[in-house]
Amino acid sequence: MKAEPIQLITRVLQVLRINLGWMSWNLFLAFIPLALSIWLFRTGRKRSLLWWLGFLVFYAFLPNAPYLLTDVIHLIQDIRTIQSVWIITLILIPVYLVVILAGVEAYVISLINLGHYLHRIGKSQWIVWVELITHALSAVGIYWGRFLRFNSWDFVTQPDALLTKGVYELMGKQPIVIMAVTFAILTCLYWIMKRISLAFLKPGRSSIRSSIAVKLRRIKSNTSKAG
Repeated sequence: MKAEPIQLITRVLQVLRINLGWMSWNLFLAFIPLALSIWLFRTGRKRSLLWWLGFLVFYAFLPNAPYLLTDVIHLIQDIRTIQSVWIITLILIPVYLVVILAGVEAYVISLINLGHYLHRIGKSQWIVWVELITHALSAVGIYWGRFLRFNSWDFVTQPDALLTKGVYELMGKQPIVIMAVTFAILTCLYWIMKRISLAFLKPGRSSIRSSIAVKLRRIKSNTSKAG
């Protein structure tokens, strides 16, 4: 009887050890566009040649963030392997949720930063359209990555294969359906996560503004008393 729990724990540790490798790598790829979005859209940099190069790299790596949604297939495989309700509920599902939500949140914040930049340069009317176009491009990127096994750096290492095989796949009925469903899921999930993210950011902003307002009132009152 004691051997079964030990074997189960050993199996769980093996699964987590295997998952740790690809989870860490996928999260690293997901956070590249997040870091680039801060550098491109939040630092007030001018649109130089280096800026445009970073912008292209940003869009090339951006699908890696929502790509983590498709890693749910690994969860299904792990559930079939472990076959323990408690281990699945208390360990596997929480780990996958954290990783997937981290990837989606990196995608959301990256686009929030892009929207902030568009607002700053007076192009607020473009934000919704840019978001929708980005969702569509990300849906294509997710399909290329999951089914055709292309990577972001294949734009440089094998652009011919990306253009021939990748574009050819876009003409098929099944890929179009998959990408359309991915676009719909991504759009809805982004809309929800964006509202939640902005709700967390707004209280901080309002508290800062209120503290500044209080300080200004104190300065004015002190000035009037001194006068």
